[in-house]
Amino acid sequence: MKLKNLFLLVFTLFTFTISAQTVTSQKNNFTRQDTLRGSITPERIWWDLKYYHLDVQVFPKTKSIKGKNTIQYTVLQSANIMQIDLQKPLKITKVTQNNTELKVVSEGNAHFIHLQKKQTVGAVNSVTVYYEGKPKAAKRAPWDGGFSWKKDKNNNDFIATSCQGLGASVWWPNKDHMYDEVEHMDISVRVPSHLMNVSNGRLKKVEKHNDNTTTYHWTVKNPINNYGVNVNIGDYVHFSEKYQGEAGELDMNYYVLSYNLDKAKKQFKQAPKMMKAFEHWFGKYPFYEDSFKLVEVPYLGMEHQSSVTYGNKYKNGYLGSDLSETGWGLKFDFIIVHEAGHEWFANNITNIDIADMWIHESFTAYSENLYLDYHFGKKASTEYVIGTRRSVRNDKPIIGIYNVNSEGSGDMYYKGANMLHTIRTIINNDKKWRGILRGLNKTFFHKTVTTQQIENYISKNAQIDFSKVFDQYLRDVRIPEFTYSIQGNKLKYKWSNIVSGFNMPIKVFLDGKPVLLKPTSYWKTKKLNTTTSNLTVDENYYVTSKKLD
Repeated sequence: MKLKNLFLLVFTLFTFTISAQTVTSQKNNFTRQDTLRGSITPERIWWDLKYYHLDVQVFPKTKSIKGKNTIQYTVLQSANIMQIDLQKPLKITKVTQNNTELKVVSEGNAHFIHLQKKQTVGAVNSVTVYYEGKPKAAKRAPWDGGFSWKKDKNNNDFIATSCQGLGASVWWPNKDHMYDEVEHMDISVRVPSHLMNVSNGRLKKVEKHNDNTTTYHWTVKNPINNYGVNVNIGDYVHFSEKYQGEAGELDMNYYVLSYNLDKAKKQFKQAPKMMKAFEHWFGKYPFYEDSFKLVEVPYLGMEHQSSVTYGNKYKNGYLGSDLSETGWGLKFDFIIVHEAGHEWFANNITNIDIADMWIHESFTAYSENLYLDYHFGKKASTEYVIGTRRSVRNDKPIIGIYNVNSEGSGDMYYKGANMLHTIRTIINNDKKWRGILRGLNKTFFHKTVTTQQIENYISKNAQIDFSKVFDQYLRDVRIPEFTYSIQGNKLKYKWSNIVSGFNMPIKVFLDGKPVLLKPTSYWKTKKLNTTTSNLTVDENYYVTSKKLD
C-alpha cells in the first residue's frame, strides 16, 4: 500500500462524504455497481496488498483464458469478507485459502469471499482465485479496452490487453481500485510455442511444455497499478540497448513484430532521447529495477508500467498527424513520448481515484512540449502547447465524480497541459519550475495521491497560492476572460467568467511593452504614461480577452 493507514482512513471518510453529496445530486447517473467498483468499500479497506502471482493461459483459437491469481495481503483490521473484482463474462471457479475452498457471494462484478481463517491484525495471509472464460473483446482499444484478438500480416495471432478506466478486472481477478497498489508481482503467461508473451518487469524464466505451449515468467519488483499490468502476445523479436541515466545503467528493451525490426531500430532511436529529456525535467526513471520496454501491439498504445505499448505505425506525430498544427508535433513520435511520459505521471505518481485522472493526463500531455523544450527550445515548446488548445471542448469539468469510477472531461489532456503552461508562466522561473516537477516525482515516488496533495505541493514550492487557478481550470468549464477598456490614458480591467476569488496575475503588452497586471472580479484602473489603444494579452496565459468600447 502506498499510503499511510491513518491518512487513508481519513481520506476514505472524507471522500465518502463528498461522494455521497455529489452522487445524491446525480443519483440517476450512477448505480450500485459504480459504487462497488469506484469506492474504498469496507471489504477492501481492511487488507493491504502485498503481492500478486498472476498465472494465466491464453487460448487464441477460442479467444479464451484460464488461470489463477494468488493474492498476498497484510491484515489491517479484523474482518472476514474480502472483495475481489472480476468482470463478466469471466467467472471465478473457486477460491482457496490454506487449501480450503471458500464461499464466494457475487454481486455483479464484485465478488465477496467469506474467509474461514481468523484474520489477525498484522498477519500476512494469501488467497488464490481461480477463474476462466472469454474476456471482453476490445472494440476500440485502448479507449474501449479488454483483449485485442488480431492477426499480423503473416496471419500469426497478435494479441494484447488494455484496460485503463474499464479496469484490470476485465481480464484478471484483483483488488480493482487505484488507492492500493501491489508492492511487487509475478506474471506467468502460457501461450502457443510459436508465439511469445511480453509483460511487465523482467523476464525471469521461459518454461516449455510438452503440449507445444510455452510459459513466460515475468517479475515486477516495484509497486504497480492494476491497469498497468499487461499481456502482449505475438511473433516478437527483441533488441536492446544500455542507457546511462541518473540512477546508473538502465536496460531499454524493444519487442516488435519480426518483419518490423528494421523500422523499429530506426524509429526507436527516439526512446533514449525521450529518457534524457524526461529525466532532466522529472527526475530519474522510476523503475530501473524493472527496466524500460517498448512493445509493439495491434492498437495505438498505452502506458503499461515498464512495458509501454506501441502501435503508432513507426511514424512521427500522432499516426502521422500533428495535434498542434504547428509543425512541431511531427518532430517526435507521439506514442513513444506521451506513453513513456506516463512512467512518471500515472505509474510513479498514481491517482487514488479515477476522478483525479488529470494528474496522469495533464502532466503527460504537458510532457510532450517539455520534450520539445529540451531538444528544440522553448519557442518550439510554447508554440506546440498553445497549438493544442484547438482541441479543448470545455464540455464538463476536468475532475470527475469521486467514488464511482467516473472520469472527468477529456480536456484533462490539453486544457490541463495549458493550465500547467500558464502556471509555469506565472512562476516565471524555469529553474524553480523544473525543481517543482522533479520534486513531485521525488516526494510522491511510488505513491498514490489526491488532487489536493498535488495542488498544495505546487503552491507551497512556488510560494504562490494557485488554489483558485486550479479551481478555475479543473473544476469549472469557463475560460477566464480579461475584460478591459482604454479611454485616453486610462486602462480599466477585470476578470470575467471566473470562479469566486479568482485573481490570477497576467502580463499584457501596451504598445509592445510588457506590463504585469493583477485583475480581480472588480474593475481596476491604471493610469498610462501615454495615450494608447493597442493592448494584447501574453498568449502564454490560457485566457481570452474582450475589449469594451
